[in-house]
Amino acid sequence: MAEYMADYYELLGVDRRASADEMKRAYRKRARQLHPDANPDDPHAAEQFKELAKAYEVLSNPDTRARYD
Repeated sequence: MAEYMADYYELLGVDRRASADEMKRAYRKRARQLHPDANPDDPHAAEQFKELAKAYEVLSNPDTRARYD
């Protein structure tokens, strides 16, 4: 069974044409919102935060972003 792959652009809340600076700002904003320390009562916060970090890791590198697209 195939594993669901989230849309990294959607996770970051940016358009597919977003610049590196736009992605960086969006990542920092979402990271503050989803950080486990900011959501101690949410058992899924750590997983969401990890998924967000993976999305930014892929999209912030031009080579991996090109492969993702």
